[in-house]
Amino acid sequence: MGKLGGKVALVTGASRGIGRAIAIEFAKEGASVVINYSKDDEGAKETLEEIKRIKGYGILLKEDIGSFQKSKLMVEEIIKTMGKIDILVNNAGISSVGLFMEAEEDGIQKIINTNLLGAMYLTKHALEYMIPRKCGNIINISSMWGEVGASCEVLYSTTKGGINSFTKSLAKELAPSNIRVNAIAPGVIDTKMNSFLRDEDRKSLEEEIPMGRFGLCSEIGKIATFLCSEDSSYITGQIIRADGGLI
Repeated sequence: MGKLGGKVALVTGASRGIGRAIAIEFAKEGASVVINYSKDDEGAKETLEEIKRIKGYGILLKEDIGSFQKSKLMVEEIIKTMGKIDILVNNAGISSVGLFMEAEEDGIQKIINTNLLGAMYLTKHALEYMIPRKCGNIINISSMWGEVGASCEVLYSTTKGGINSFTKSLAKELAPSNIRVNAIAPGVIDTKMNSFLRDEDRKSLEEEIPMGRFGLCSEIGKIATFLCSEDSSYITGQIIRADGGLI
């Protein structure tokens, strides 16, 4: 049946990269997966096709998580369709590279809405259904830069630092309700988000990582599966860093 058999999981930003890998790993362990995405129809379909290929079950749900009201409607739709929500993975995120002094208002608002407020909105709405049942798992996808900060990625680092504090404080608040909250802070992962790197830049970065390589999306997916299973039943409020020893 799998470690997540019978569970309903919502994974945001699941049309590619880490989100897709988490959705697939969850499906392998028996969870029914709601694949959320905002724009990439083709990518989302590919995620669903892969889940079907491994005999898993999933549905697509296209929605912008950066809206309080739309997030509420999305959770309500999941309850209506699936009957419950056991697992929420706040993975959807965007990044921007550049000097902070050159940031524009709309760019600042967009990254905060997507990376931080979106996770908070969805979590609030999901808790309306988790708390009465006294069960649930919330996984927030952070970043190693949320712990130490990154030059030229100030906005991204700030949102991920907020995610870390959100995770730790919410875990304490929800522990009496038997709801666990943890975060995964990946290092450099081999995703499209890092595809802008030139070959020489990639090689240089790999040399800085003690393990000598970029992480795989599937490795993050397996950590998420562990954190949502009974194997981690006494773990909450933790930021699990997976960076190959870089920091």
